[in-house]
Amino acid sequence: MKQLIECVPNYSEGRERQVIDAIVAAIRTVEGVKVLDIDPGEATNRTVVTFVGEPGPVCEAAFRGAAKAQELIDMRQHHGAHPRSGATDVLPLVPVAGITLEECAVLARELAQRLWKELGIPCYCYEAAALKPERKNLAVCREGEYEALPEKMADEARKPDFGGPWNETVAKAGATNVGARNFLVAVNFNLNTTSTRRAMAVAFDVREKGRKNPSGEGWIPGTLKGTKAIGWYIDEYGIAQVSMNITDINATPLHLAYEEVSRAATARGLRVTGAEIVGLVPKRVLLEAGRFYLEKQQRSLGISEQEIVKIAVKSMSLDDLRPFNPQEKVIEYLIADAPKGLAQLTVEGFARETASESPAPGGGSISACMGTFSAALATMVANLSAHKRGWDARWKEFSDVAEEGQKLLDELMQLIDEDTAAFNRIMDCFSMPKGTDAEKAARKQAIEEATLYAAQVPLRTMEASLKTLPLALQMAEKGNPASASDAGVAALAAVAAIKGARLNVRINAAGLQDKASAQPLLDRSDEIVAQAEALEKQVLETVNKHIEL
Repeated sequence: MKQLIECVPNYSEGRERQVIDAIVAAIRTVEGVKVLDIDPGEATNRTVVTFVGEPGPVCEAAFRGAAKAQELIDMRQHHGAHPRSGATDVLPLVPVAGITLEECAVLARELAQRLWKELGIPCYCYEAAALKPERKNLAVCREGEYEALPEKMADEARKPDFGGPWNETVAKAGATNVGARNFLVAVNFNLNTTSTRRAMAVAFDVREKGRKNPSGEGWIPGTLKGTKAIGWYIDEYGIAQVSMNITDINATPLHLAYEEVSRAATARGLRVTGAEIVGLVPKRVLLEAGRFYLEKQQRSLGISEQEIVKIAVKSMSLDDLRPFNPQEKVIEYLIADAPKGLAQLTVEGFARETASESPAPGGGSISACMGTFSAALATMVANLSAHKRGWDARWKEFSDVAEEGQKLLDELMQLIDEDTAAFNRIMDCFSMPKGTDAEKAARKQAIEEATLYAAQVPLRTMEASLKTLPLALQMAEKGNPASASDAGVAALAAVAAIKGARLNVRINAAGLQDKASAQPLLDRSDEIVAQAEALEKQVLETVNKHIEL
């Protein structure tokens, strides 16, 4: 899985558009980083920028943004309503996909050290990146704001984690708070009331801090860890809402927050009519929610990602106040390039591309495509069986099969394009220069490596297609009898995929100079064919029993 992080720097400038644009332009100079949002505030004199990408590019973009802010912002002249301590005030790194919070904390500390060493900007590390326990709280790092920095930097206990004495550089740029935190989900829960007081009561019931003890001593905690919430009335909608920040989506996933706010509202005679996500969310937030509600409905989880997201949207009524478009709200969808390749073509487009005079796509991609259809059919039978009237108690059994089928479907769909890419790689190697002995040697080695890869890819198609056969057998034996023929076709497609891919293993293995590398591929392909034929026979025997006249 590709690693993906978000960075949400806050710059101490919200009025001069030229300065803001220059900082954002510096961020955009880093290839692989996508700016998702720019939110300037005039009263706060502060701009929040959101950008995402892989860890290396994001950290580089964060550095370049801070360097430009240091150049253009003079903290000696800065005034605004929001607490601040530097030109780049806060610089949090947020894990989105494929990376842990702890890994982001390491990156944040490295970034803070670099800001000090290369730019002379003193840095405090906060939240997960904190080097001192008390500095997990950003307010402790920013205590006294910019104006208190000379005194703090002279105090051994309060000086920055990275930084030296007060000087002209620090006087102009101030200090930056570099941190790592979990993704913050901002969500408003819509209530069927206009009462701010009652909305606030629900917020007190659920937020982690809770409410003040009526005795005056301490607080009564709420039910949801890692949440902050208040109640308010929104003129635009004519309703009250519980406005919540979920600061720890591991402790309190969005769907559990929705369920708990709904429970607390019902206990006070209210009803949650829907929810409104403010800003962006990681894809996993909606996928976790969709799977949660599918399980509650005792429905199969082995459906497409798009369908799971749709279940989440409908279950929490995320479209209650306005249309909810996942393509505009989910981080991964926003930064993804439009998919291009054979797997994205229509069936007609794929067939006509195959029929063209180009040698690729060829038999290897077609074999992977047949394997994809095998996985799809086995998954379809599982989903139909999970939803069959009278079989409700068995939904989980079929859901597990469908989930496995979806994984194989995704794997085989990728192999459709990978097989063609492997062929094109060989063609590129044949175009390499061969004017000198060194060039000839390099070309020969490249062709050998590309040919080996071209033999390995169809073997992977064989392995994945083989895994669809036990699913087809299971569905033929235990699935909906009305779909028995579909399980049979799944088996036939799998064997066709396996035998077709085997031809591609053989033709590419024959082109290898190193026969010792070729033989294991051929031996394994023979084993797979034998196993596939045996499974195919079992599936068809079972299917024929179901459909005999």
